[in-house]
Amino acid sequence: MPDTVFTPSCTRCPRLASFLEEVRQQHPDYYAKPVPPFGDANAKLLIVGLAPGYHGANASGRPFTGDFAGILLYQTLYESGLSTAPVSKSVDDGLKLINCRITNAVKCLPPLNKPLPAEMATCNQFLAAELQRLTSNNIILALGNVAHLAVLKAFGLKIKDYKFGHAARHVLPNGQILVDSYHCSRYNTQTKRLTAPMFENVFADISNLLVKEK
Repeated sequence: MPDTVFTPSCTRCPRLASFLEEVRQQHPDYYAKPVPPFGDANAKLLIVGLAPGYHGANASGRPFTGDFAGILLYQTLYESGLSTAPVSKSVDDGLKLINCRITNAVKCLPPLNKPLPAEMATCNQFLAAELQRLTSNNIILALGNVAHLAVLKAFGLKIKDYKFGHAARHVLPNGQILVDSYHCSRYNTQTKRLTAPMFENVFADISNLLVKEK
């Protein structure tokens, strides 16, 4: 069995490893490695995104830090009592998550922000290992359909039984709850597919679930 413990030195996907090497040459000050999860491993809420952004997590080394998508996410986390600060600037800015952890379905920056199916399958081993460490009262928030599908794949669940939908809530066979949201990307927020109130409502629902699980 291959080792499924995440490591920033992973090079299992040749295309992604080669691309990151190019990025390191162009931007020697960028992190430009597989981005590790951020937050307490024992947190009750696990947020799953898609992949690091070129000038965001790929540069900073922290999920959703330095890119547009992170603006709404960290502001909402702060307002929901899940973060100590409303803005995530860098890995050494002192920000801490509260009962929350953030990871990505794909840990490496993909060209054009589009990982290949084989790359997603390879990286899914790491997500599966993360999910296996959760307890039955954990809540998982999938940001976007890709993250939603990655979670289902990691659990070996059928897509037809858990349809993605913004603010949808799915009780999984192991007792965990999967909550869906549109991704807080620039495109979704600027086109108003996802508004700040819509995102806040998702976290209000999650906050209620967290209270019930105490």
